[in-house]
Amino acid sequence: MSFERPYEGLKVVDLSQGLAGPYCGMLMAQQGADVIKIEPQGGDWARLIGGVYGDHTAYSIVANCGKRAMAMNLKAAPSREITDKLIAEADVFIEGYRPGVAERLGYGYEALSAVNPGLIYISVSGFGQCGPMRDRPAMDPMLQAFSGFVAENTGTDGIPHHTPVSYFDMSTGLYAQQALAGALYARKDGAPGRKIEVSLLEAAASIQAVRLLSGYRTGPRRSSTAPSGTFKTRDGHIQINIVRDREFETFCTLLALDDLWATEKYRTIAGRLEDIDFLNDYVRRVTENWTAEDLSNLLSEAGLQNEVVQTYRDLVRHPQAEAVGVFSWLQQAGANDPWPVPNIPGMPAFEPGSALAQSPTVGEHTRQILEELGYGADEIDGFYADGVVA
Repeated sequence: MSFERPYEGLKVVDLSQGLAGPYCGMLMAQQGADVIKIEPQGGDWARLIGGVYGDHTAYSIVANCGKRAMAMNLKAAPSREITDKLIAEADVFIEGYRPGVAERLGYGYEALSAVNPGLIYISVSGFGQCGPMRDRPAMDPMLQAFSGFVAENTGTDGIPHHTPVSYFDMSTGLYAQQALAGALYARKDGAPGRKIEVSLLEAAASIQAVRLLSGYRTGPRRSSTAPSGTFKTRDGHIQINIVRDREFETFCTLLALDDLWATEKYRTIAGRLEDIDFLNDYVRRVTENWTAEDLSNLLSEAGLQNEVVQTYRDLVRHPQAEAVGVFSWLQQAGANDPWPVPNIPGMPAFEPGSALAQSPTVGEHTRQILEELGYGADEIDGFYADGVVA
């Protein structure tokens, strides 16, 4: 055990698919746990969405780096014996089925805790384990709509928009992992195993807590600073936020906005907010005459908050990201060139070529895991021939 690998020696059986549950398991693997991903013989459905490279997509790489993969038909009779052996020696079990499905398959908490009383059981769902919406499918875009996020993300076109960023899947995985960390710490002092339930619904509410509380009181989002927003330039866009009154004075001086500064009411944030649409439109007519880089340099030298609107490709190659070590370039099976995978904040950077930096292909470690469970070569060959494993 070390600060870098505090979960070394722990075993995790991960039956979850998609992103939320698997991301929790991936974090455990990066901190030293032996995480065994059990997926259908056709693979986790996250291997099929977006650009596909062999057995991988962006989802499967982010969710599974550092795990060992086993492909198995859970409905085949021998699979229960195999999973029981795995669960008997596991510390953690992760599932992401709709409520009730794990129980029907024989992998509910009561059944597994009978096999292993000390097991920490993580159940990840969309809308929670109870209530009128418990059985509804719930990918990230659905929770964006349900949780108020889409309504808050109304563009200048007046239309609410969802975002392609999987905020709620990823945050669900983070919340699950922090709850798991607490349970494992308590278990060190003799606490028994337990079931932890985490849903995308709860994560969506929690990760939006500040805006949710504000919006509950005041209604739809209103800007708290002015001028502020995304402004078009000659060659792109720039984000500008002017907060303090003295910043507005500096802003007006830099851009020769003398008539704005001459208007007394605009010298206070309250006055500027009254006419925010006018101010933003006024500033847009000015920024259109600048390049984004030149304007950003001017504002930055004066200490005003701004950033050029970048693409992901811009970010990956930016000197600041390179200086901080935001990304590691990891080669994965199926792709001709490496992927810029974000390193996990607060943890060691991925080491290209290492086991922790590899996302397994479907069933890559099936035979290895079966051998560790004590199955002989002939028996394992029989499992393959009978379609029990792949």
